[in-house]
Amino acid sequence: MIKVGLLGAGRIAGVHATAISSHPGSELAAVSDYFPEAAQKLASQYGTVARTTEEIIADDSIDAVLIATSTDTHSDLIEAATAAGKAVLCEKPVDLSLERAQACQEAVAKTDRPVMIGFNRRFDPNFGALKNALVAGEIGKAELLSITSFDPAPPPLEYVKVSGGLFRDMMIHDFDMANFIMGDLPVSVTAVGTSIVDPAIGDTGDVDTAAVTLTYADGRIAVIKNSRRAVYGYDQRVELLGSEGLLQAQNMLENTVVKSTTSGVTGAKPTYFFLERYMPAYAAEWAAFVEALTSGGALPVTLADGVAALAMAEAATRSAKTGAPVMMADILS
Repeated sequence: MIKVGLLGAGRIAGVHATAISSHPGSELAAVSDYFPEAAQKLASQYGTVARTTEEIIADDSIDAVLIATSTDTHSDLIEAATAAGKAVLCEKPVDLSLERAQACQEAVAKTDRPVMIGFNRRFDPNFGALKNALVAGEIGKAELLSITSFDPAPPPLEYVKVSGGLFRDMMIHDFDMANFIMGDLPVSVTAVGTSIVDPAIGDTGDVDTAAVTLTYADGRIAVIKNSRRAVYGYDQRVELLGSEGLLQAQNMLENTVVKSTTSGVTGAKPTYFFLERYMPAYAAEWAAFVEALTSGGALPVTLADGVAALAMAEAATRSAKTGAPVMMADILS
């Protein structure tokens, strides 16, 4: 039984608390948060105790921590937890700063403790099936990848101001998905972005609508499209064209009923947001983490994966500002 400390008590921490408590191989031992009352509320819901972050990290009886705090605390907490001998699953991104994330990676390497970054979409059964079909050679060699990721509505402006920007906060999932499917980093990143949904987002220096093109050394191309507003629901699709066919992972719908009448053919909308869409993926992500710890096997997503996706976000941010492609070699040098 792995004893787990949950750092953070916000919305996503509640998702993780459910995953930890539901798994037969893990126990939610304690919860902490910057706001003690939030930690106490979440701890009470799951029959555990609220403690300070420092107490959780210092407790030798706690085997692992799940970090679901604000992004600007991630690297510090990863370093503190691994230095204390704990395994870590940390929500994305590793940090707002690529340089800080790289320093964190170096520090963790000295501890030899496992750190997994929470790119939960890798554990979505549909995206996983698409990847498996590619690996099995069902469409030949991958040539053109298209990833669509549209939110139903923008987040609060106060969140936007501290999020690190769309490329680091939202599209970083899609950068990791591109790496997961293509199996390699691109050589260049070209991005465009606007604040067409809400000019106030643009006033913060961020964008709410963006498209990125990734080019690979062997000629493959990936295109990622993000928007903070899709009025019909949470639009999450992946399409991969190969030399011998096409793979598509379509949206999850509210239901599968299709009505056909003389007026036309209609069906349900996509599920509304990530909690409805990706709950099974969060559970599978946690199960994979527990399996890796108990079996001594390799983590399916690593700290290096997190740094790679953040490097791509940095490249996209620079490209969107300059209008020119950015070489990944320049970012990682």
